[in-house]
Amino acid sequence: MAVLRYKADYTPLDAATLDRWKAVPPAVAGDCMNRTNCMAGRVSPLHPDMRIVGHARTISVMAGDNLCVHAAIPLMQPGEIIVIDAAGNPDVAIIGEILVTAAKHKGVAGFVIDGAARDVAELRIGDMPVFASASVPTGPHKGFGGSIDGPISCGGVPVRTGDLVLGDADGVTIVPLHQAAAILEAGEAHVRKEVDMLAQLAAGKTTAEMLGIEIPDVNAE
Repeated sequence: MAVLRYKADYTPLDAATLDRWKAVPPAVAGDCMNRTNCMAGRVSPLHPDMRIVGHARTISVMAGDNLCVHAAIPLMQPGEIIVIDAAGNPDVAIIGEILVTAAKHKGVAGFVIDGAARDVAELRIGDMPVFASASVPTGPHKGFGGSIDGPISCGGVPVRTGDLVLGDADGVTIVPLHQAAAILEAGEAHVRKEVDMLAQLAAGKTTAEMLGIEIPDVNAE
């Protein structure tokens, strides 16, 4: 067993601040970071009603092996989200109903995995949000190792333990913890702006008018 465990050293946001984040969708947070830090579309919720907001705990697994996930679950704190770099492998499930249930009993708030899950029928109707890039019946081995709480890439986005994870029907966005305060303010302002834009659309304005986009003259036959 070769598991590299890093120190999980971050200061979590207070409950009131996390509650404010629940009103900022992943799409808005990505817009406020210059359209970055949004995971690839392959990482999606098993059910469209699933939502997650919380701090990441990162895991990197060896191909087709989930030993690190079993080793990490006892280390989790309530409200954290397990983010797994499984290299996007669609052919071996790294998590399933047993692991998700174990995490639930530790108070984990959700899973994000760039890789496969199984038991998806059960997971879709459960109360633990799971975002994955594939589903497959093939199960994993337990012996090749990986890392816990180290820097990873998930869905094409860098993730560190403590970063903020936002997920909904659109997918997942990661907000680096050191940017969280600034992005929260920008995100709340962006949400207010979108509410105003919807009101203007209802009043008859067009998006072209609101964005200052000129309607071109006919210049081709």
